[in-house]
Amino acid sequence: MIIISQNITNYDFNIPKDAIFRINLAWINEIGDLKNLLKKHSMKKIFLDLPINRTKPPNNKYSFDNLILIFEQFENIKYLAISNVTGPKDIQKYLKLTPSNITIVPKIESRLGIENIESITNELRDGEKIIMLDHDDLYSDLIKNDISSEQFSEYVNKLVDFCNKNKIELLRTIGVIFADERKNVSNYVK
Repeated sequence: MIIISQNITNYDFNIPKDAIFRINLAWINEIGDLKNLLKKHSMKKIFLDLPINRTKPPNNKYSFDNLILIFEQFENIKYLAISNVTGPKDIQKYLKLTPSNITIVPKIESRLGIENIESITNELRDGEKIIMLDHDDLYSDLIKNDISSEQFSEYVNKLVDFCNKNKIELLRTIGVIFADERKNVSNYVK
């Protein structure tokens, strides 16, 4: 599975046909902007990334009721990542309210998320089970909680081993794009 974030469209890159288009809602200013982006990429499978309990900017907020209407209008939305999942209660609401054709993807960003990974994944619907790891946030969480940075790889390896043993797909960042010109993608950054 290859997931490519929306900001790549600000540059002259071709998106592979089988790539899934990720829209990070933290960078979407208004629901109208989201609709326009979804229309523009109507032939792609969509991976929405919902910022929950986000502490870093940007952090645009939408009511989940508004998003439910979007789910009904755009059948190409196939995945919904929920940020900062530390336990099963963090995804229960979304599992109940999100149509069954959308796979809920817990985003693991802390040691608690890794420590509770079995109970989190047990909560997921049958079928495709996917989790997403945010390496940077995990590292920051360890430092914030006075856990040695040397334990970072132990936490990551624990998660990788769990996913391998339980046939759960683990999404991880592989590279990023850096640029010297600013393409305005959010009202947060001018």
